[in-house]
Amino acid sequence: MTGGFCMPTSFLPLAVAATLPAPASSLFEMLLAGGPLMIPIVLASFVLLLITFERLFSLRRRRVAPRLFVERFLLQLREGALDRNEALRRCDEESSLVARVFTAGLRKWGKSAVEVEQAVLDEGERAGNVLRRYLRVIHGISTVSPLLGLAGTVWGMMNAFNVIATNSAMGRAEMLAGGISVALVTTASGLMVAIPAMVLHMFFAGRVDSLIMEIDAHGQELVHLVSAEGLEERKTGRSTVFRRKAA
Repeated sequence: MTGGFCMPTSFLPLAVAATLPAPASSLFEMLLAGGPLMIPIVLASFVLLLITFERLFSLRRRRVAPRLFVERFLLQLREGALDRNEALRRCDEESSLVARVFTAGLRKWGKSAVEVEQAVLDEGERAGNVLRRYLRVIHGISTVSPLLGLAGTVWGMMNAFNVIATNSAMGRAEMLAGGISVALVTTASGLMVAIPAMVLHMFFAGRVDSLIMEIDAHGQELVHLVSAEGLEERKTGRSTVFRRKAA
C-alpha cells in the first residue's frame, strides 16, 4: 500500500463515462449532440425545403404551358383567325413560358421554316434553363449531405476513442457506446436529408423533361403554321377548296 491516493478500479468506468457525451433523449438534443457539422446539414435541409415548394409552384402546367391557351391559340392560327400583330398581342398578355416560345416564332412570321424553327429552338433552350433552375442545388444537397454526415461521424468517433485511450479503459465496449451513438447522429441526419433530395431531383428532372417535350411539340406546330412554307401550303389548300366549291 502506497501513501498516494489510488482510485478504485470499480470507479474507472464511472470516471470515463463522465467524460463521454450522454445519450440524447430528444430530437433536439440529438441534433445538438451531433456537433458543429450538424449546422450545414440542417441548413441544407432548410434550403431543400424552400426549393421544393418553389419548384412545385413554378413547374405547374398552367404556369408553363396552359392547355386552354395553347389549344385555342393554335386553333385560331390554323383557321386563319389571327394575323401576326394580333397573335403577338395574345402572347404578350400570357405570362407562360410557352407564350415566350410562340413569340420568338411569331417574330419570324413568313420567313423560311428553318429560320422560324431556329428562333423557336433558341427560345425553347432558354425556357428549358428556366425550368431546370435549382435542380443542380438539389443534386448537390443529395451528394454533399451524406459526406458531411460521414465526416461528423469520423470526427465524433475519433473523439470517443481519444477519451477512452486517455482514461486507460481500452477494451471496454460499454465505454464506447455513448460516444459512437452520438457520432452516428450526423451520418443518420445526412442520409435523412440526402435520400429525399435524391428522390426530389429525379421527380423534378422527369417533370422538366416532360414539359420541355410538350413545349417543343407546340413549337414545331407553330413553325408549320407561320413559316413561309406553311402559309403557302394553307393558302394553296384554301384556294383548291374554294375552286371545288365554285365548280
